[in-house]
Amino acid sequence: MDHIGSVRQRGDTVLDRLRRDPHLTELVTALFEVDGIGGRVEWRYGEGPNSWTYALARLTEDGALDRDSMVDACLARLLRGGPATELRSFLGLLTSLDLSDEERRGRLADWTAMACESAAPVAAHAQSVLASPALDGTLTPRRLAEMSSGVLSRTEKKIVRAQLVLLGKALGRDPGAAAELLPAVVRAFGHEDTELQERALKIVERHAGALDGAHRARESLAEAAPRLSPGLRLRAERLLGPDGPVAAPQPRGDVLPPVPERTRLAPAPASAAGLAEGVGALLASGGDVTAFERILDGLVRHAHEDRTRLIRALEPAVARRWWTAADARHPDLDRYFGEAPHGIEVVLASLLGRVRTATLHAAVRRDATRRACEHSSLADVFEARVWEVAHRLRSAEALPFLLATPSWGTGLLDADDLVARLDAYRRLGVRPCTTDFAQALLRVPRGTAAPDASVAARARALGTAEGTRLAEWLTAKEPPGPMRRRRTVGVRILLEAGEHEELRGQFPRPFQRLGRPLSVFTGRSYCSHRDRSERQHWPAVAPCHRELVAVRLLRDVSSAAVDDTRGSAAVLTLLAEADGEAGEAVHLCLAYGLGARHPEDRLATVDALLILAARGQLDADRLGADLGQLVRRGAVKPSRLAEAIRTAAATGAYATVWAVLRGALPILPADVAGAGTDGTPSRGLGDLLAVAAESAERSGARGDLVHLAQTADRGGSSKVVTQARRLRTALAPRPDA
Repeated sequence: MDHIGSVRQRGDTVLDRLRRDPHLTELVTALFEVDGIGGRVEWRYGEGPNSWTYALARLTEDGALDRDSMVDACLARLLRGGPATELRSFLGLLTSLDLSDEERRGRLADWTAMACESAAPVAAHAQSVLASPALDGTLTPRRLAEMSSGVLSRTEKKIVRAQLVLLGKALGRDPGAAAELLPAVVRAFGHEDTELQERALKIVERHAGALDGAHRARESLAEAAPRLSPGLRLRAERLLGPDGPVAAPQPRGDVLPPVPERTRLAPAPASAAGLAEGVGALLASGGDVTAFERILDGLVRHAHEDRTRLIRALEPAVARRWWTAADARHPDLDRYFGEAPHGIEVVLASLLGRVRTATLHAAVRRDATRRACEHSSLADVFEARVWEVAHRLRSAEALPFLLATPSWGTGLLDADDLVARLDAYRRLGVRPCTTDFAQALLRVPRGTAAPDASVAARARALGTAEGTRLAEWLTAKEPPGPMRRRRTVGVRILLEAGEHEELRGQFPRPFQRLGRPLSVFTGRSYCSHRDRSERQHWPAVAPCHRELVAVRLLRDVSSAAVDDTRGSAAVLTLLAEADGEAGEAVHLCLAYGLGARHPEDRLATVDALLILAARGQLDADRLGADLGQLVRRGAVKPSRLAEAIRTAAATGAYATVWAVLRGALPILPADVAGAGTDGTPSRGLGDLLAVAAESAERSGARGDLVHLAQTADRGGSSKVVTQARRLRTALAPRPDA
């Protein structure tokens, strides 16, 4: 391909160059066997008379390439699968070959396999090819049923809808095929889109009369009926008659996941070799809070026991880091480790002598207010501790272990563990790291989760300043959280927070900054925290103060919905598993996450929502009101919200989803009623109403919803109106109530 593309003569084309190639057949055959060629063809040569698609189709037409071999090669490559960009070129070539009816009919098995299993564009093409044989009888009812069973199991709505249309036409042409085709039609009863369920049910209702005597087909219909939504299931029961099975009762409450069990942090690796292996894994993957804390504590412990053996074990694990070969006086090292510790790297560089003590000392003493983005205070606390640990590894005051290593995977530290560690420090005569001890205090549970008074008494009995400070921390009355105020910035709704009083005074400067007032207008728009792997550590900075963390992450999470950034909502699962109040900031973060652009962010938010619901900490009314406001302002798109909330409902959390949507839908009267600026509802509101109707049906909800009757009474059959009528029916009082 490179040769044909580069060896050009005046006025010639790709077609001319291919004609002159003596190995044309062999090389064209190889095009279908090498991965990545499809995308390369399209990228380098595009479309038109000088494209590869045109040239290969013309050479096939002229007989220079064997037509049957080209068609079979295209089909084989499409059946093999791959990325859509890879397959698009081969699908275009197959289309350019303009197959005859005889060529299409001779390869029915290939088309059927593509329609059932290939990527959506390929499947849609195969489906269109099979339409004609299905309607003229070439494709027998049995084979059409087999093909339909696979196609109707796909998730793509457009493909499923087209197949149902084809089946309806085939049954209209040959009503006698109902016994073969209707059992395939009911495959769509389990589709997530209730409109497709209803379309399939209409086909069954229209042709069920032809099933007299076809007991097996009627049994198939009866077995599939429970997969329908509750409203449609009643129609199916009436269709099946008194002898039909009664659909299984649906749950009237939530099926929520179990509350995640806390896992105790495993001790640091016992051997230097095991620790080095963990270091390599952490550097390669970024790890999580538990992996980072275990390795950080392990480095301190092994450096205290045998520094020489530890360094020898670490050298192969860090050999690929650029700073391993640099001199400690190199100015790039000062900039690299002076601006950020880069996770565990600064500790490793300190052990290996690749960073100057003066650089570490300056980082420890520096006031880090130079990076004043919203979450810089969280990052400053995390980084200050790592810098100080790296600095102490170079000093004469060696640390035997760390105080703030969590007891649990969420970042919580048991007060008993901290007292025992402080006692060991006292016996060894070790001075704690300032930031390590401050971090330990923030990780100890207080309030309703505080340990009994005996723990505070044991801490005070140590007779050390840190023991007394811990006792005071455990016994002091926890002050109320700082005042918060909502502010609007563009389409966003953000929060401002007042001062967190208990972080003043005896805490180091980075921790004091964490408690300072937060304004949405004073932070710089530029943020230097580009490494998203560090953000997973921020909830563990204050695992007992969830709102303190959430309010500082709010703008970041809002970008997942407003600016279409990727990965910002991944932290929400960690917030849901943390402790402390789940208040206004946490719920606003959830609202933005449910409207995130990328599916992985929406999925992480759904996990967080379900965890909070399972823990009894979800305020559905508050979340619904936030969602309604954000949709109204344009910060959250209804179509994305519908996808996310449907995923939550599919887990069985129908009552929770309905409670959230019950609070959101009334805030959207103009859009739901179709009175927007262009007179049409916003895209995705029909899907949102469909999820609401499904959740109301399955949870047994009853009552009224503001503006619902107005929407349901409108004329037409749009999705918004259809689903509004369905929701009104679901919410109507029972006749026997």
